[in-house]
Amino acid sequence: MAFVALAAATAIVLRRAGRIVARTREVEGFRHDIRDLAARVETSLEGATGRIDGVRRGLAPADTIGPTIEAATDAVERYAEEARKIGGPREVLEIRDDIVHELERAGRALAMVEHGAGILAQVRRRGRELEAQTSLKRGYLNLLHAREAIARHALRVNDLEIVVEPDGRTAVTLREPRP
Repeated sequence: MAFVALAAATAIVLRRAGRIVARTREVEGFRHDIRDLAARVETSLEGATGRIDGVRRGLAPADTIGPTIEAATDAVERYAEEARKIGGPREVLEIRDDIVHELERAGRALAMVEHGAGILAQVRRRGRELEAQTSLKRGYLNLLHAREAIARHALRVNDLEIVVEPDGRTAVTLREPRP
C-alpha cells in the first residue's frame, strides 16, 4: 500500500514538474523569438532612419532615397509576417500583436516618406515643397516612434513570469516592472 501511495505521489510531482518545464520552454522560446525579431528590426530601420533624416535636413537629394525606402518597406513587411507567426503563451500574445501593430505603423511611415520624397524630387512650386517637407517629417517621426515602441514591447518579455496555481496548473503573466 505504501509503495502505491509513494508511486502515485511521485507521478503527481513529476507531472506538475513536466508542466512547469514545458511552460518554461514555451516562454523562453517566445522571449528568444521576440528579442531576435526586435534586434533585426532595429538594425534594419536604424539605417533607413538615418538616410531619411539626411534627406529631411537637405544633406542628401530626395531622389536618392528610393532604394532605401523600398528595402526598408520590404523588410518591415517581412518582419510583420514573421511576427504574426510567432507562437507563445496565449496569455501574453498581446506583446506579439503590439509589435505587429508597430511594424504596420512603420510601413505607413515609410509610405509617407516615399510620398514626401517623390514630391520633393519633382518640386517646382513652393506650396508643394511645404507638403513634401511635412510628409518627410511626419513619416520620419512616425518611423522613430514605431522603432521605440517595438523596442519597448520587446523589453516586456523580460517581465514574463510563470505562476503555478495551487491545483497544479501553470499560467504566464506579466509582472509589474520594477521602478
